[in-house]
Order: sequence, then structure tokens, then C-alpha cells
Amino acid sequence: MQAQKQNYQKKLEETIAREQADGRVPTLLLHSCCAPCSSYVLEYLSEYFKITVLYYNPNISPVSEYEARVAEQERLISELPTKYPVSFLAGDYRPEEFYEAVKGLETCPEGGDRCTVCYKMRLREAAEAAKQGGFDYFTTTLSISPLKDAERLNSIGGRLAEEYGVAYLYSDFKKKNGYMRSTELSAQYGLYRQDYCGCVFSKEEQAKRRAGQEVR
Repeated sequence: MQAQKQNYQKKLEETIAREQADGRVPTLLLHSCCAPCSSYVLEYLSEYFKITVLYYNPNISPVSEYEARVAEQERLISELPTKYPVSFLAGDYRPEEFYEAVKGLETCPEGGDRCTVCYKMRLREAAEAAKQGGFDYFTTTLSISPLKDAERLNSIGGRLAEEYGVAYLYSDFKKKNGYMRSTELSAQYGLYRQDYCGCVFSKEEQAKRRAGQEVR
């Protein structure tokens, strides 16, 4: 019998309600993959949390793409009005660690095992930063994408929360028209929206789709 899927938006709302009932403004370490994906998440969560955005994405290729995304992330934070302050934490760009981690998975389709390894890398870095910084919660913007599996992301986050002793903020940011709102905010702020996830493998898949070639 297949297990019933979790309603992560409901879990998020319950967490927010509980914190508000206690009269607290908790701190959140938010891993971000890019400015467009973070736009709605920041608009939404900055009403309830003091947020630090962690930009750690060693999967992104080439370096010019990485630098462009970092610049847009910092610009959005500086321009987006928020109830509570949002700060920025730059992660190290170590692409060699990504390639080492996904060795043998280069031909996996996007969304498969290679992506799971990548999610784990980035969420582990977020958990470590949250532990070191004394944050109340950590989470990631990744679930806002219609192409990202919220069940998988939250499962990884939950396991890391137990390992590091920092609460994971369960969420599925594509809910409540989150992805649609992110596209509206991207247009409003003139954000650079990339056409591939970030790694060289996803870029190759996108190029093949555009050329009408079979993606394996």
C-alpha cells in the first residue's frame, strides 16, 4: 500500500502559527538556488522569520553563470521590501566537489539519482551553516520548482535535521501559486531567469531538447 503524501504546505503553516502563538520571530537559514526561485519564498517567509540566505551551489556551471546568479541574488535581497531583515551568506564555490560526488551518475536523467546527490550536498551545507550560526530552522528554495520533488527534498531535510540538531522547515513552495508568484516577481524586478537548472549535465539536456534530440 502506497504511503499517503505529506501536505508540506500545511506543515509549514502549522509551524508559522505555533511560532506566532509563542510571540517569537525565529531565525531561518534559507538555502537558495537562484534569485527567481527565492523571490516568492523571501516575500512569504520574511513576514514570519529573520532570514539569512545561503548561496551554496557548487553544481552551477560555468563560473560566469555562477557569478551572474550570485549577483542577482544579492541584488534581489537589497531591493525586495521585507518585514524582517534578510541577510546574505556566500557559500564557497567548489565545483570539483560536485563532480566528485556525482561521479558515475553523469548520464542519469535530470531529476534522477544525480540530482538526489546534489540535493544532499547543498542541504548538508545548509544544515552545517545553520548549526554553526545557531539558527532555529533551515530549509531550501528548491521545492518551488515544478520539476523538483518536494517529498524527496523534505525527506533529506528531515534526516539532516536529526543529524545536526537543527529544525528543518518543511515546505513545498510551489503550493499556493508560489511558482507563479515567483515568475511575477522575476518580471517585476527584472531578474535574470536561467533556462537550465545549473549543472553542465542539465545544460546539455536542455540543449538537446531545443534541438529536438532524444534525451537519455
